[in-house]
Amino acid sequence: MLRVEMHDCINAFIIRIDGRFTGDCAAQLRMLVTLCNTPMRLLIDLTEVTSIDSGGEAVLFWLGHVGYHFIGESPYVAEVCRRLRLPAGRKPSRVPARTQSYRR
Repeated sequence: MLRVEMHDCINAFIIRIDGRFTGDCAAQLRMLVTLCNTPMRLLIDLTEVTSIDSGGEAVLFWLGHVGYHFIGESPYVAEVCRRLRLPAGRKPSRVPARTQSYRR
């Protein structure tokens, strides 16, 4: 199961992903991101991701290429980010102003 939350903060746009980031779910997230109007600071929070397949890795690589930074403290996520050479980021200190959720 995958859960995606989008937080529109004052100083950042954060996408938080929970669960397995695989196949069609990853492709749908890519489609959602292309439809969003986003501010300059873009973050993907992978802290709660449990697994990522090759399709998910391809989407993460693309997100890194278009300017997103990645947050994740688990050893698994850290290894995926290191292997894909994804840019690291930090969570903003402010509380999100608006949240949208997407579950699959």
